[in-house]
Amino acid sequence: MNWLLFLSQLPANPSSLRVNVWRKLRAAGALGLQNGVWVLPENPDQSKFLTDLLEAIQSQGASGQIFTVTPKDEAIEQDILARFRLDRDEEYAEFLEHSLEFLAEIEKESEKQKFTFAELEENEQDFQRLSNWLEKIQKRDFIGGEKAREAAEELEKCRNVFEIFSAEVYNRQTNETTSDAELADNFKIDTIQEEE
Repeated sequence: MNWLLFLSQLPANPSSLRVNVWRKLRAAGALGLQNGVWVLPENPDQSKFLTDLLEAIQSQGASGQIFTVTPKDEAIEQDILARFRLDRDEEYAEFLEHSLEFLAEIEKESEKQKFTFAELEENEQDFQRLSNWLEKIQKRDFIGGEKAREAAEELEKCRNVFEIFSAEVYNRQTNETTSDAELADNFKIDTIQEEE
């Protein structure tokens, strides 16, 4: 397998450029081999990303290079793959932890019968954050594996539980609205009868 090697020489000050480059590389799923040396699988998307990043840092007076490299032997290849897997597994583990918190929150609200529109909106935002987060992790996951499967299954579980909660909120809210309308109609009928 071929890899893209990105090397950059960034000034110590201001530190904002270093931080910005680091964040972009991490967000893309790049593996930091050592200070200023990053690796990504070779493909058109990653090649464009690194080319654009290089142009951006050069426009700010810094420098860098991009190389296509092949590991010397299978042991080095496996070491790189294992490091990528470890990075993603840590992210999936964090995602799974937050998913369990989401499910626990809905369970708690259901036990307390807090089937309100405000709770629904809050849970919807939390679910959307989880969904977006997993999508970002999956985009930078070049290896896959057991944790990736677990995370996808957990998100589906969260989706199902949220849909059940949403349906219950809708049922409760519409029943309450109907009851209010019926009370209003009853009041009108009573008033008319009294006037007669």
